[in-house]
Amino acid sequence: MPNIPKDPAMLLSYINTQLRDYYPSLEECCHSLGIQPEDLTLPLAAIDYHYDRERNQFL
Repeated sequence: MPNIPKDPAMLLSYINTQLRDYYPSLEECCHSLGIQPEDLTLPLAAIDYHYDRERNQFL
């Protein structure tokens, strides 16, 4: 896995910034980073954050 934060709170901040600034979708972000969506959705779901496709961010 690429060098992304392991701590869920830091991951939330990192991935929402990536989505806002660089990627129009979670799928494109994951493809570019070389990871599976579950690598993000599972740790963030553990802290009660879920991807909102319409807003393109985890809420």
